[in-house]
Amino acid sequence: MERSYGWVVVAAGALMGCVAIGAMFSLAVFLQPMSDATGWSRTGISSAMTLDFLTMGVAAFGWGALTDRFGPRIVVLSGALLLGLGLAMASRAESLLEFQLVYGVIVGVAAGAVFAPMIATVTGWFEKRRSLAVSLVSAGMGVAPMTISPFARWLISTYDWRTAQLTIAIAAWLLLVPTAFLVRRAPEVLNARGPAGTGDSGMTVRQALRSPQFIVLALTFFCCCATHSGPIFHTVSYAIACGLPGMAAVTIYSVEGLAGLGGRLLFGLAGDRFGAKPVVVVGLLIQALGAGTYFFVRELGEFYAVAIVFGMAYGGVMPLYAVIAREYFPMRIMGTVFGAVAMISSLGMALGPIVGGWIFDTFASYGWLYIASFGIGLGAAGIALAFPPLPSRARPRLQPA
Repeated sequence: MERSYGWVVVAAGALMGCVAIGAMFSLAVFLQPMSDATGWSRTGISSAMTLDFLTMGVAAFGWGALTDRFGPRIVVLSGALLLGLGLAMASRAESLLEFQLVYGVIVGVAAGAVFAPMIATVTGWFEKRRSLAVSLVSAGMGVAPMTISPFARWLISTYDWRTAQLTIAIAAWLLLVPTAFLVRRAPEVLNARGPAGTGDSGMTVRQALRSPQFIVLALTFFCCCATHSGPIFHTVSYAIACGLPGMAAVTIYSVEGLAGLGGRLLFGLAGDRFGAKPVVVVGLLIQALGAGTYFFVRELGEFYAVAIVFGMAYGGVMPLYAVIAREYFPMRIMGTVFGAVAMISSLGMALGPIVGGWIFDTFASYGWLYIASFGIGLGAAGIALAFPPLPSRARPRLQPA
């Protein structure tokens, strides 16, 4: 019964990830309407998303430590309450600075309470199907572009951006607060064995954060996020700049999210079968090629084709970092360790929105954004090749006769 409840935690995590991450990323849909209605620059509005990633990363580290100490339920419940509050306050912002601070700080802190703690919690519920379980939680985030983003676009078209954002805030409260009560810590019996081969040998947080395994994992995750953050956030605006209608441009984002959902399932199954590390390297190479290919597309069909490949790749590799972390580090510090990894990766996510906005405002084109993403993506794959070997399973010592 305890093990089967893990799938309830997976479902709760998927829903919470969909709403929390989807609400935060919906700013990509709000970008042009907000700029037109308020006169705020795209760089200024995009910087709110940059602040989101920065605060989400720092908060993830703190939320992860609190998860290790008090359990995940109180953490995700706090995040649910903060998310609705942040969105509601942002919808009433009267200046760009006020919007940046409210949306960029409160919403970012709230999202940090969902992503890293839920991913870390689920790794403790499973052994044989860990990659699939983590991927399913992450799949909730992949559903967000197919649900929250079209919903936001419809609200903007029907009302205005302020009413749309307030409506999303209320919906977030209604969905997330009850779901948070379904989340619970994995039974201790499942975690006592620790990761394969390590047997939970008493590794401290300090030792974990200074280990080669953590350094390579964090650098890979950072470059991976720096690769896809710009294309994810700016592709809707890029498609509009190429002459596509607004709703058609949003469907590209939705197709990318649908492909990411499929990628999470496919890469999760592949990770259980072939190991997470080689699957991550292949996925990073595909992601780099997809980001670079956006530079050449102009028609809706071309956007769809690239979105499928690109979305499948970045969606597939993202949850596997938690699986690799669980293979290296014991569960009792997993929230803190993965929170630290998420914090560093958020720095990479923070680059895309503001750099992409600056590129467009400077050159009136997004071309250099996709070229840079391609180069960083190749770097991520190269760093991933340096992953240290996983701990081998401990062999029993022979006792002298």
